[in-house]
Amino acid sequence: MGWSISLGSVSGIRIRVHLTFVLFLLWIGAAFWNAGGMTAAANGLAYILLLFLCVVLHEFGHILTARRFGSQTLDVVLLPIGGVARMKSIPEKPGQELAVALAGPCVNLVIAIVLFGLIGSDTIMQELARPAQHVPIPAQLAAANVCLAVFNLIPVFPMDGGRALRALLSYRLGRGAATRLATRIGHILAVGFGIFGFMSGQPLLMFVALFVYLGASAEDNDVQVHQMVRGLSVSDAMITAFTPLSPADRIGDAVAILNHSTQHDIPIVDGVGKPIGLLTRNQILKSLHEHGANLPVADVMRTDIPAASERNELDEALCLMAEEKLPAIAVSDAKGRLIGMVTLENLGQMMVLQRLQPAVRREPPAVRSSASTPISRTRW
Repeated sequence: MGWSISLGSVSGIRIRVHLTFVLFLLWIGAAFWNAGGMTAAANGLAYILLLFLCVVLHEFGHILTARRFGSQTLDVVLLPIGGVARMKSIPEKPGQELAVALAGPCVNLVIAIVLFGLIGSDTIMQELARPAQHVPIPAQLAAANVCLAVFNLIPVFPMDGGRALRALLSYRLGRGAATRLATRIGHILAVGFGIFGFMSGQPLLMFVALFVYLGASAEDNDVQVHQMVRGLSVSDAMITAFTPLSPADRIGDAVAILNHSTQHDIPIVDGVGKPIGLLTRNQILKSLHEHGANLPVADVMRTDIPAASERNELDEALCLMAEEKLPAIAVSDAKGRLIGMVTLENLGQMMVLQRLQPAVRREPPAVRSSASTPISRTRW
């Protein structure tokens, strides 16, 4: 993730801190300093850092449980709103997804139980009755972990409770239908949160409502997209009509392609037709502005674009593009020569066509009439 700093790795998982989290710590420190000087600032920052340590442990509850089911995790990123574990995939079997979803809140409950046991529940309740600035950090952490567990169990996406609800519904409805129903429930609750926040004058609750509503919509869209492409191969979505360039060609040659076609992503191939890079529309415009038309494309092309076989699963390619934020994937034949490309633009068009023609996917496999047919014939 961009704008993040690596803190190292734990159990093979890299932990990153987003720049906004650093700014958040500075803001918290300044606020406590103004309220009570150096001691208050030190205590406030210590509490926030320990709280986010609990957040990291929460995420590792998800990660280690998902690892048991074969899911891999890219990293954990700390943001002002919490932690985000970027997983390559989430187990889709209802029982496995339920276990992964509940693992995080269970970690917070275990932390709270340990703290209540060490300090004593009566002592913690007495401490919490005092003004906030006088409550000891352990008591604050005990209460905060209970709140984290309860908050994350709210049955809406992107909370853990939303995923748990989807897992339970999947036993009867299937993943796609379960996601749609869980999303509707999330939307209803989000609207309720928003109205209550507005009526009670609580802008934070209105922000949470917006976060929940958008998160539910994003989850539903992601699942429906993956449901649509399941069973399709890369050849079903790749474009085959495009103009490549060689490393010696100039930015001016790329500009000519932009001017005379709708092609936005230009593959760069070597002398035998093997893909070695990609030039995006934004790179072309930026290079033209900064360096002029005579700059070789080899100087600015992206070289991190992977090549897939036309027989690879489209869902796998889509996941890779999302994880690595790739604008396109090259498609090569058995000899490594470029024969097609899968682009975000074409995938978007494919999704629109499939949604407009839902009956096409229900035809027998022998009838080759999926949405990939018009896509593969698209001419740029």
